[in-house]
Amino acid sequence: MKMTLKELGEMLDARLQGDEQLLIRSVGTLESAQADQLSFLANSKYRSQLESTQAGAVLLSEKEAKDFQGNALIVKDPYVAFARVAQRLDTTPKAATGIHASAQIDATAQLGQGVAIGANAVIGAGVIVGEHCQIGPGCVIGEHSILGSNTRLWANVTLYHDVHLGQNCIIHSGAVIGSDGFGYANDRGTWVKIPQTGGVRIGDNVEIGANTAVDRGALGHTEIGDGVILDNQVQIAHNAIIGKHTAIAGGSIIAGSTKLGQYCIVGGNSAIAGHLTIADGVHVSGGTNVTSEIRAPGTYSSSTVAMENKLWRRNTVRFRQLDDLFSRVKVLEKQQNKED
Repeated sequence: MKMTLKELGEMLDARLQGDEQLLIRSVGTLESAQADQLSFLANSKYRSQLESTQAGAVLLSEKEAKDFQGNALIVKDPYVAFARVAQRLDTTPKAATGIHASAQIDATAQLGQGVAIGANAVIGAGVIVGEHCQIGPGCVIGEHSILGSNTRLWANVTLYHDVHLGQNCIIHSGAVIGSDGFGYANDRGTWVKIPQTGGVRIGDNVEIGANTAVDRGALGHTEIGDGVILDNQVQIAHNAIIGKHTAIAGGSIIAGSTKLGQYCIVGGNSAIAGHLTIADGVHVSGGTNVTSEIRAPGTYSSSTVAMENKLWRRNTVRFRQLDDLFSRVKVLEKQQNKED
């Protein structure tokens, strides 16, 4: 697909500078883009590349466009505009086309118009698949699960039974949704499994990364709100609730029965303990361990910065001595107060 700069400008409601009939086929970085590609400047540290770029046109803010003489689309937010153009010119192939002869589809499953199912996929009893869904090769959809229209499952996604996906969702390869939560009772040293009889409820426009796991609820449902994005290798435990438009980066863990608010951002390799409530608009820095409730929006961090190993070892020893040091300081303060 190719679009003229004028067409792209109208799509973005942008102010156009230069050749409106220039044909754009894709997007690229300032450093690598060619004459039929559109680039963008969203970070000032790349400003030096603007004058030397070979891109056919550039997405710029009003401020950055002042001294630029080339083809440009001037917009409020170049990065958001770049994302919208990239979507429009996307050439990613479909997860599946048609219904492959090797797909195993239960007679009671209901398939909407235009559904595509790849090779060796398995569709269980009572499954409902909405219109124009794409189910990639090797996917397994358990009994009584539901897929909203235009949802896409890449190869080898597993949905257990009673998993409901909304419309326009994207689930990447290796993701497992609806597996048992980590629920056990301890009987004098022996673990007794608690059947996980809840389900998973996922809203519209949700994207779940490769090898991410979303556990089913123990009694009620694990819930993921509209517009949530989960990176690769994220763990969402049983009965967690993730609010609308929250983003969770790779390697992070949300423990059981925790309620994570709307419009939150969780940095990579973070862990949020179970049975907590996290307010809307909270930003958790990468590598942070959250062990208590957060009641107000803001940025929260708990990790330490990288340092030379020898210094880190010394500081670790000192950290262990903090309690003793605190007690000694309190004694000295009391003595000082008596002398005063």
